[in-house]
Amino acid sequence: MATLRFEIQGLNCGACAARAQKAMSAVGGVTSAHVNLANHTAIVEAPDKLVGRIAEASTQAGYPAQAIAQSAQVVAKVADVSALGRQVLWAAFLTLPLFVVEMGGHIYPPFHHWIMAHVGLSVSWGAQFVLATLVLVGPGRGFYQLGVPALLRGAPDMNSLVVLGATAAWAYSTVATFAPSALPQDAIAVYFEAAGVIVTLILLGRWLEARAKGRTGAAIKRLIGLRPETARVERDGQMQDIQVGDVAIGDRVHLAAGARVPVDGVVTKGQGVIDEAMISGEPIPVEKGIGDAVVAGTVNGNSALVMEAQAVGADTMLARIIDMVAQAQGARLPVQDLVNKITLWFVPAVMVVAALTVLVWLAVGSLPSALVAGVSVLIIACPCAMGLATPTSIMVGTGRAAELGVLFRRGDALQGLQGVKTVAFDKTGTLTVGAPVVVSSTLRAVDLAAVAAVEAASTHPLAGPIVALAGPHLPTAQDVETIPGHGVQGVVEGRRIVVGNAAMMAWDGVTEQVDVPAGQTAVMVAIDGTFAGVLTLTDDIKPTARATVEALKSQGVEVVMISGDTATAAEALGASLGIETVIAGVLPDGKVDAVRALQANGKVAFVGDGINDAPALAAADVGIAMGNGTDIAVDAADVVLVSGNPMGVARGIEVSRRTLRNIWQNLGWAFGYNVVLIPVAALGLLTPQLAALAMAASSVLVVGNALRLRWVTV
Repeated sequence: MATLRFEIQGLNCGACAARAQKAMSAVGGVTSAHVNLANHTAIVEAPDKLVGRIAEASTQAGYPAQAIAQSAQVVAKVADVSALGRQVLWAAFLTLPLFVVEMGGHIYPPFHHWIMAHVGLSVSWGAQFVLATLVLVGPGRGFYQLGVPALLRGAPDMNSLVVLGATAAWAYSTVATFAPSALPQDAIAVYFEAAGVIVTLILLGRWLEARAKGRTGAAIKRLIGLRPETARVERDGQMQDIQVGDVAIGDRVHLAAGARVPVDGVVTKGQGVIDEAMISGEPIPVEKGIGDAVVAGTVNGNSALVMEAQAVGADTMLARIIDMVAQAQGARLPVQDLVNKITLWFVPAVMVVAALTVLVWLAVGSLPSALVAGVSVLIIACPCAMGLATPTSIMVGTGRAAELGVLFRRGDALQGLQGVKTVAFDKTGTLTVGAPVVVSSTLRAVDLAAVAAVEAASTHPLAGPIVALAGPHLPTAQDVETIPGHGVQGVVEGRRIVVGNAAMMAWDGVTEQVDVPAGQTAVMVAIDGTFAGVLTLTDDIKPTARATVEALKSQGVEVVMISGDTATAAEALGASLGIETVIAGVLPDGKVDAVRALQANGKVAFVGDGINDAPALAAADVGIAMGNGTDIAVDAADVVLVSGNPMGVARGIEVSRRTLRNIWQNLGWAFGYNVVLIPVAALGLLTPQLAALAMAASSVLVVGNALRLRWVTV
């Protein structure tokens, strides 16, 4: 099973998106399909071999689809704004005389008398016929190209409503102009201006909507813009500028002062600072020296650096970030399912209401009144705002979150995070820097070297500082085995070395007890079953850890720390950060049990960074991984904090809450607008022109409301 992405044309309303999605879902072998009206794309879970059939199914439904090769290239796919602008100008140019001649006479009667005296009724109506026809066959042609086939398929959409409304007004007026005897004497009137104004205002609404929607994909566009086009590479002793796509792993890349880093790698020469704000959201440049990692898209400071490429193309962190943002912006929230079901049946229902409106008005009123009321109902009821309510908010919200260093890997996490009652943090590498240093050691030098040899084969965060303390010349360790949550053992020069916590010592039959200062961690050592000494280490607290705890509490979220460290060390850290609930001394499966116990009081988010955190990340309602943690932890998470800044948790919750609130505001407006104005139009209290203006305004309002999320701050 693969995640397939498609670009879809012809999507103009929620009903369009729902029908395209239904067509794709009907293909055998498709597990799920989601069409996003905001960026005109679809995400389908299906085998790769079905790409052609899925695209064909959507195309046959009236919405041509084309597979997208790389999600990293996905940006908001909206109508050509300049082309729409030209259509609006032409429609307005042709419609303005219609509006002035017809409505001007009602507003200022002397103007009507002047027209009758100098132009004549028949010439005036004939000219209006020509202008209205030009509007429909020119700027309005697109409505017919899409709306008529949709009607013939028995699946009417927004374009169908426009076609029926504008054609009804034009056809009635044409009969009144050229065959007035076919109508009752008191029903002879023209509504050419209604046909022209309907097309013009709806095109204007689409143009404004397209301009606004273009801003919803700004986050991805900015991320893509971070990638430089070329890189200066040293090959065979020669310097050459090549396309970034041609950089290979192992290439020596030279970074000039102020240049953007083209690929991921490590510094091999020089020392300076890198501005990582565009990736991490952190404004303070980071010092870099030999051996330090640098990331594509970041900006070199004032010093020239040389780096070795270690990840290129789609494997760079920037490419993965773009991919995750694209997936999040195309995500489907559970609330969207209800909207899709409604919009799928909404247009046919509106056509029935319009038909009933015409029949009732014919029975109790006049033919012109029936026409005006029926056309108004058709126009006012377009479900554009409904279809845009959810995806536009998701696009803007997830884009803003990415700018704040928070990546939503799964769409349901955006909705789930706003309902979290408890946030449980792992300690090491999450609330602390994750780079502990040895404070003291009671080991002999020869024993320290043996311990370091065993630790060198371990991935535990405490292994690095112990190896660094022992120096570069270490003996060889054999039969090294890691005991998760306890420690590591191995054989060095014939001696069995056991390193770990008190539980590890007890497992080896050693009962020695040691006392360490609060906030420090003890690493105990046994050699051939005998206690040999202890190392004490400490890990600095991250600068934003305490502010994170305070921010979460201000959001009404309970903060808990879950750690495999000793109770003394964990509780000391918890007290310094203001965390009242500390669960210490737990193994990886113990973290899962702790998360499940906390879930009894509501939804739980777990924040971790290591391999041993992966089970807890998966068990939590929302798993949040540090972006600088292990790939396993990131893969198990729903949300990723790019820079490893714990403040991203509070930022993510705030963005989630504001986005869901924004979605409900949009849906409330979209549904309320139709519920209120359809009866008003049916009662004849709304002209087709005002109906078209209100319909266009509703979509623009929804998109504009979603754009407010671009300024969310924490």
